[in-house]
Amino acid sequence: MNLILDVGNSFAKLAVFQSDELLRKETVEKEQLQEKAEEILTSFPEIGKIILSKVAAADFFLPEHLQERLDLVQLGPETAMPFENLYATPLSLGNDRKALVAAASKYHPNNNVLVIDAGTCLTFDFKNDRNQYLGGAISPGLRMRYKALNSFTSNLPLVEPLYEVPLIGDSTLNSINSGVYLGMTREIAGIIEEYRAVFRDLIIIFTGGDAQILSIRLKNGIFANSNFLLEGLNYILEINTSQ
Repeated sequence: MNLILDVGNSFAKLAVFQSDELLRKETVEKEQLQEKAEEILTSFPEIGKIILSKVAAADFFLPEHLQERLDLVQLGPETAMPFENLYATPLSLGNDRKALVAAASKYHPNNNVLVIDAGTCLTFDFKNDRNQYLGGAISPGLRMRYKALNSFTSNLPLVEPLYEVPLIGDSTLNSINSGVYLGMTREIAGIIEEYRAVFRDLIIIFTGGDAQILSIRLKNGIFANSNFLLEGLNYILEINTSQ
């Protein structure tokens, strides 16, 4: 049984896997990570392996009484990956992106796969049908775009994303939502179209906290999986503790 710890820019996610089956998932403030991890370890004494992935500074200490019986993998540059990494700057590749490509390698090793993660940032990661990671793109996430309009202007308010967005904004609120929400969905659709023009039989995985909101405006042919990153981390853990 495995414990997955994924520390992001805003929150930490914890997940318990039995083989490939997700048994429990929780999201907490980063400051609560240590306490929640120890609680889960107590609730699931069968846990024998842990992986810690960080995209932000986080302190996690495995209690001494557990260090002898648990395997702890801290995801880093030396961690073995299930794909060939052709990224020009591999040391700068984020752990979250590695985990997404690992999941793509697990489920679609012989396919062209584009993974789109709509979280704090919007990321695109591409793995080809030879199981080689080529790279992708990074742009501001949905809420980051709203915050930017509020932070870098004098009069524009900070608004929350809406599901129903007019094409023509008849107020400042609707104009912001039209520009940000529709602009981002068109960005995603346009990039997908460009990839499809180059790579045959492209599989598209859509994940991340804002994937559900954004997918409403996107066409079919996209597979939504909110646990794709956690599944990738679980796969990386298994690879690095299988001996």
